[in-house]
Amino acid sequence: MSAVKMAANCIFCRIIKGEIPSMKLYESDKTFAFLDINPLSHGHALVIPKYHGEKLTDIPDEHLAELLPIASRIAKAAGAENFNILQNNGRIAHQVVDHVHVHMIPKPNEQEGLGVGWPMKEGNKAELAKLQEELKAKM
Repeated sequence: MSAVKMAANCIFCRIIKGEIPSMKLYESDKTFAFLDINPLSHGHALVIPKYHGEKLTDIPDEHLAELLPIASRIAKAAGAENFNILQNNGRIAHQVVDHVHVHMIPKPNEQEGLGVGWPMKEGNKAELAKLQEELKAKM
């Protein structure tokens, strides 16, 4: 089991330590969840690992295990029939706080909640098959 790693200047680590107040919803030895203070909709919450890491790939698996189950419990508790689960990695992927976090964002109507664009393009089957083999070999 990995020890909990914190960063002194990280806003989320400071929230976990109680140095900055939060609207806490859940806490365990590995996970902390709280309401977003700048919500996109009523019930918008964040679920974070207590282990500090900037990107998902920086966090040991055992510190990720509760993130989605807790986000699901919050969605149920909020009565969110429609909702988004969002997790961004890096600035150009819209990550603002450099600590892994999962958003649970209720989508009650077209105006509130997360707005998403999805610029699809047709995939080349041969290139996809090659990529599949490359990725499988590295996993």
